[in-house]
Amino acid sequence: MPTLEYSPARLTNGWHVAFIAAAGVFVALSAGGQTSSSSNGPAVYASVGPELAHYELDTVRATLTRRDSVTFPQNVHYAWPHPSRRYLYVVWSNGAGGIRGTQHGLSAFTIDPRSGTLRLLGQPVPLAARPIHVTVDATGTHVLVVYNDPSSVTVHRLAPDGTIGTEVPATQALDAGIYAHQIRVDASNALAILVARGNGPAAGRAEELGALKVFRYQDGVLTNRASIAPESGVDFQPRHLDFHPSKPWVYVSLERQNKLQVYLKLPDGTLGHVPVFTKDSLAAPAHVLDGQAASTVHVHPNGRFVYQGNRATGTTQYEGQAVFAGGENSIAVYAINQDTGEPSLIQNVDTRGMQPRTFALDPGGRILIAANQSPFLVRGGSRVTTVPASLAVFRVQSDGKLDFVRTYDVAASQTSSLAWMGILSLP
Repeated sequence: MPTLEYSPARLTNGWHVAFIAAAGVFVALSAGGQTSSSSNGPAVYASVGPELAHYELDTVRATLTRRDSVTFPQNVHYAWPHPSRRYLYVVWSNGAGGIRGTQHGLSAFTIDPRSGTLRLLGQPVPLAARPIHVTVDATGTHVLVVYNDPSSVTVHRLAPDGTIGTEVPATQALDAGIYAHQIRVDASNALAILVARGNGPAAGRAEELGALKVFRYQDGVLTNRASIAPESGVDFQPRHLDFHPSKPWVYVSLERQNKLQVYLKLPDGTLGHVPVFTKDSLAAPAHVLDGQAASTVHVHPNGRFVYQGNRATGTTQYEGQAVFAGGENSIAVYAINQDTGEPSLIQNVDTRGMQPRTFALDPGGRILIAANQSPFLVRGGSRVTTVPASLAVFRVQSDGKLDFVRTYDVAASQTSSLAWMGILSLP
């Protein structure tokens, strides 16, 4: 497959960032090596380490065809499309959990409306810390970047042609909590919520409390409104949230607690201070093993269902090897009561892989793809085999439940993992 690579270049401020190595045309090729001038379905983008691969999704056959890829100077951490679906914004870094890193950036790409191929748009923007999440506001005029260490957020203007402009200066010190993990701007473009995960207790360290930080948002400027932390944030480790498409309901995934909570958006532009519903995400919540944690959450486009990832990463020793200790690697499926917003767990479906860190629904809500993050050693009797990282494809039935179709193995490793994936309908 063709790969577009960056070559490192040094800016006058000393940052290493990425530029196009050559001014050639980036051509998308099909799996059979033929030029592909148009796409028959949504574009799927999935990152393994520094490579962001592009696939074509056939929603009728539930198949993926790899088309092309872009390689970044460092590992891709997250990406988010512009509301117009004409541009994609990608954050990358050599930082990782517990490692701050030294090279971080934000890149913009145009999305070819026929093929889904990505082409670099303008120069990448150097960032001061490891970016862990990126999003674009509802009007497509600003891109917001989240950093976990130090916990913070920056906002950058977007030009009408999608290029990244200057950073918007803050008007006050923002309350970003501990270990910011995600920020979302709701459809009104007046409310932003930063998910501050906090950290669970560890050897020699007490629990660092989590919270949902609510901001007023206006023309790229964030101002503090409220901090939502039930029980003062004790045993509250939110990771990601998603908005209901038409009702005032916010669905929050609690990582270490393996739960889903629902909060109400209030008329004054804040959130209710306590969840209206709390649900277990696991099929066997009374038998949680070490290393079990929830991942991301997505509401179905029709607003009738919500999906949440469950990850199991615990290991045990067998003949000198760290093998899987058991747990649930699954997608939890909930039906949403359309009068109250209450989610009811109706299915836990195995992802046929390990650590579904991210997943996505196609814009029509017909297909769900789960990204099983890393390869893992699994013991079966006296035999130890490797379960590869993969993209697992499911059909979404009319009742919201998932039917497994197939997996596509991905060449990932523990240090170069399948960290992010998303699905985008082409403009």
